[in-house]
Formats: sequence, C-alpha cells, structure tokens
Amino acid sequence: MRRSSHALRALATLAVGAAAISLAACGGSSSGPSTPTVAAAKTYDLGSFQPAGTPTAGASTPVSFTIVQPSGKPLTAFRTGAGPHVGVHVILVRDDLSTIIHQHPPIAADGTISTHVTFPSAGRYRLVVDAYPATGPQPNFQLFRWITVGGVKKPRAPLGSARSVVVDGYRFTLTGGRNLKAIQPALLTVKVKRPDGNPAVFTPWYGALAHAIFFRAGSLDYFHTHVCSPGATGCTSLVGGAKVTGTSTTPGKLTVGVLVPVAGTWRLFLQTQVDGHVLTAPFTLKVA
Repeated sequence: MRRSSHALRALATLAVGAAAISLAACGGSSSGPSTPTVAAAKTYDLGSFQPAGTPTAGASTPVSFTIVQPSGKPLTAFRTGAGPHVGVHVILVRDDLSTIIHQHPPIAADGTISTHVTFPSAGRYRLVVDAYPATGPQPNFQLFRWITVGGVKKPRAPLGSARSVVVDGYRFTLTGGRNLKAIQPALLTVKVKRPDGNPAVFTPWYGALAHAIFFRAGSLDYFHTHVCSPGATGCTSLVGGAKVTGTSTTPGKLTVGVLVPVAGTWRLFLQTQVDGHVLTAPFTLKVA
C-alpha cells in the first residue's frame, strides 16, 4: 500500500528521534552524543634515530637506529643466509632521483643498526629501511624517514631517458622495457662492457650479482629486485600474487626483473660489482 507524504514524514521523524535516543544512550553524557576514544594502532617504528640534526654534504655522518616493534621492544632477530633477502637494507635517495646510497649495515645484539653515510650533495633525502625479520607474517617490511642535508645544492636536472650509460668507464646498455605495466612481472636485459670492450664479470655484492632498486618519480614509491646466479635461493621478489626473479648466466649480461606496484615514471638504479668496483647505472622506465 502506498503511504501518504504525511505518513512518510511521521515515520522519518520517529526514525530520527530513535536514532537520537540511541546515540544519547551510547554516549553516556547529558550534553549530547559522544564518540569513544580509539587508541592509535601499534606499528613498527624507528627508535633512537641519529642524526638528530642536519648533516652536511661531503662529511661522514653517523646514522643509527633501532626498529621498534608494536610491543615497544627493539627487533633483534633478522633473517640470515647467503641470499640478498636478509638483514636490513638501508637505502637513501635524493628526492630528485639523482643520487642513491645503498648499504647493509651490521646489527648489534640489542638491535641497534649503525653505519656512516657521506651525502654527496645537499638536499632532501628519503631513507628506506627494508627489514627482513627472522619470523613474522610477511618476509619483509619498510620504514621511511626524511633527512635534510645542508651544504651546496646541485641543480635539479630532468631524468635522463638514455638507454645506454657509461659509469666509471663501464658501459651499461638496456634493451626491452618499452611496454611495462604495474603489477605485471617483466624482464629487461642489460649488457655491461668493461672499458676495454670485453664483457664484464660480475661478483656477488650483498648476496646478489646485481640489485635493481626502483623509485617512482614524485611519490618516491619503492621496490627492489635482485639478479642472482642460476640455482641461487632467496632471490625472488613478490608483489601480491605476482613474482619475478632476475638471473645472470653469462658474463656481461644481466636479466633484470621488473615488478612495480603502481604506474608512473620510475627510476631504476642498477647496482653491480665488477673488478672490485660497485657501479650504479640509472635508467628511466615508463610504467602503464
């Protein structure tokens, strides 16, 4: 049966009144309804962080911290082994994506992580602490912090689009990667030649033959994959249900896995060790 507009207005009035009574009863205050206080969620955090002030470009700066668990206690047990997915990766990137610093510092028995960093230029850097706990519901997690570095600032340069770059005399040439899509694994090929033109021979560095570190322009979203020798374990990177593994089977050739979480312009910092030198080759990737 169709109700009149008067009847509908009456029902609405009753509903509002009932809601007001309900809210007043739940609030427990005669001055009107109130909401319960919800405590902040307990999360992981960086504790006892140094430097507390502003470091200076070109000077060796002590950097130290603990990873504070939701319980308030420092995390002291981290995954160990021969692969790259162990311990703690400490990565610093300048906000214009011109510079990256990557270390795996030692971890003291009390959970203190300490290192020294020399920032090459002034500016704003984002610190990424990529931690691999010994146990837990997920293999790793990241914590972030901003560090402002004083001193002489380098001008901001646009991201280069070159697919062949020379680093300390070593040439890195990228092929593939023209049709990358977010959350879809893909493989790139990077060939590396020594200054004499011969293929480079890669030696393990931090548990991998190469590290592929990705940062998204603007937001500085982060992802990290590795290139390992055939048969190596602990080298696969995951996003959701997708996974990718980079490999290298011959001198001078790296097969690099790409698996970034969102679309955009991404800066790939490809790091590898050749002839005792740690080389960092930057490339710009467009991801749909």
